Amino acid sequence: MKHSIKKQLALNFIFILSVIILISSIAYLILFRSFVENYVLLNIFILVVAFFMFVVGFVLIIIFTDRISKPIVRLTEISSKMASLDFDAKYESKGYNEIDVLGENINEMSEKLEQTISELKSTNSELLRDIERKNRNEEMRKEFLANVSHELKTPIALIQCYTEGLKEGIIEDDESRQYYLDVIIDEAGRMNNIVKEIMSLSELEYGNNPIEIERFDIVEMIRNKISSGQVLAEKNDVEVLFENKNESIFVWADEPKTEAVFMNYLSNAFHYCEGEKKIKVFIEKKEDTVRINVFNTGRQLSEEEQKRVWEKFYKADAARSRDYGGTGIGLSIVRAIMNSLKMAYGCFNNEDGITFYFELPTK
Repeated sequence: MKHSIKKQLALNFIFILSVIILISSIAYLILFRSFVENYVLLNIFILVVAFFMFVVGFVLIIIFTDRISKPIVRLTEISSKMASLDFDAKYESKGYNEIDVLGENINEMSEKLEQTISELKSTNSELLRDIERKNRNEEMRKEFLANVSHELKTPIALIQCYTEGLKEGIIEDDESRQYYLDVIIDEAGRMNNIVKEIMSLSELEYGNNPIEIERFDIVEMIRNKISSGQVLAEKNDVEVLFENKNESIFVWADEPKTEAVFMNYLSNAFHYCEGEKKIKVFIEKKEDTVRINVFNTGRQLSEEEQKRVWEKFYKADAARSRDYGGTGIGLSIVRAIMNSLKMAYGCFNNEDGITFYFELPTK
């Protein structure tokens, strides 16, 4: 491209120069031949002048064509890169002629194109995320409805069955009638717990339950919760140990939500405690955080169970969950709370049991 521009300009200039020389020579001969007797010398003089003008013209054409072609070639390169969506190359203006103005306009167009394409990519990316969220929410909705239907199906069936038995009068003795009523009350209470936990989880997941950070003594909170659960410990013949009960450790968190996390861990520990039937609560101090651990002797969890135990309605031991009225939502609430607090949580196996933990900041 560069050479073709130079060649065209050079040919144009040489043609014009040749015409000028020819016209000048003819005019010179017509005007001055009567005064010049030696036509040979005249011809030699004309040739020398023509050659000199040709050399000067050739040098000038090289200079001017280079100055004209370089900016044009540069603009061509920039436009080619713009066509390939490469907007890094810019034209460096050195004057105020038409080519420099064109270069500045191309720079401006390049910046606007880059900005527009960036905005389009951002919009497209956001649109894809919205589609993904919509699809994910739809899948979650379907899964949620299926799980809720499954969880409510059993208590509803039991209530219906025992209610029909009472209505039809198939129960004659007071003891059996009382048993039927107790089952109905228990199942109704279980349904109530499921609905409450579902509502609580939905509020957490959709951000309708705002976080209120405050400073409080985590040891005092744990002491109070262990004390209030003493009746359950005695009922299940479980020994509860709290290693840090005489300390005072302050953390920054949402106290009611922290209580919910700890009580879910402690409740699970009570109901799944086996073997020596011991629950040990202990706090590990780190640089800017503390880790609250709740250990219980008994069954360990496989790696898959450790991952899935945080899912809604997942039950590692469905029969035992049914016995004590577990809904399979408790640890999902823990996950939602800890994600909103942006703090670590999890579980791991021990030699004789399993430990669930969560972390809170101290600063």
